[in-house]
Amino acid sequence: MSASGGTKAIVAALAANVAIAVSKFVAFAFSGSSSMLAEGVHSLADSGNQGLLLLGGKKAQREATPQHPFGYGRERYIYAFLVSIVLFSVGGMFALYEGYEKIRHPHEIEAWYWPVGVLVFAIVAEAFSFRTAIKESNSLRGKQSWKEFVRHAKAPELPVVLLEDFGALVGLVLALGGVGLALITGNGVWDGIGTACIGVLLILIALVLAAETKSLLLGEAAGATEVKKIEKALVDGDTVTAIIHMRTLHLGPEELLVAAKIAVQHDDTAAEVAAAIDAAEARVRDAVPIARVIYLEPDILRHA
Repeated sequence: MSASGGTKAIVAALAANVAIAVSKFVAFAFSGSSSMLAEGVHSLADSGNQGLLLLGGKKAQREATPQHPFGYGRERYIYAFLVSIVLFSVGGMFALYEGYEKIRHPHEIEAWYWPVGVLVFAIVAEAFSFRTAIKESNSLRGKQSWKEFVRHAKAPELPVVLLEDFGALVGLVLALGGVGLALITGNGVWDGIGTACIGVLLILIALVLAAETKSLLLGEAAGATEVKKIEKALVDGDTVTAIIHMRTLHLGPEELLVAAKIAVQHDDTAAEVAAAIDAAEARVRDAVPIARVIYLEPDILRHA
């Protein structure tokens, strides 16, 4: 996976989530807190999700075949979509069910220091993972807001890790609040309410991820900045006088298809047209290196 895939952020999140999941399950075993169980399953699901992202990045590097002539770049989108499904089903729905059961059959939290201590440790570990994801994202985000970055990023890994880590931190605060209120009031219902809130949070994040990765799977065009660079590179005013129409499509996060009908001089020879196309392709690749598949059709511009 390339640097834009955020491998460092994924590995940091994976290491943090494995350690956190183990500690949460230990805390649940000693305290019986449903919030800790829900959070443990959440961290376990997140660990699996990071594994899916790494696997998708590995599979996307396969060479193109006759059956898949444009390569396997979209594997990364598929595995990111699977992450949203896992987060919804394993994380969100389980937490909702566990919260419902705890509200129906509440019981006091035992050995309170286990869940409280583990939650504080988990917040520190998740904060470190979140900081790494933010640092990796800032190098690509530019002047975009965080909302725009998540919405328009072509590499799905960093938005996925950002949303997961953000959800994990908010979920930990909810779990700490539920456990704290249950300890203060002596009523285990608060633990169940905190667990249900975690479930709602995870489902909302999963729906956002599913919507964004669905758009990538359907096929997105190049960003506005890349489109302008391509248009400027295609037209040299001499051999290529105008763009009649153009389409772009991301074959993967770092691979762009460009198809355009370009206007050439009406009296150019076949050799001159071929040279003009070769030169235009070279200019486009210099301007936008990820434009690896380029199809140009020469035509005569008819203003009517």
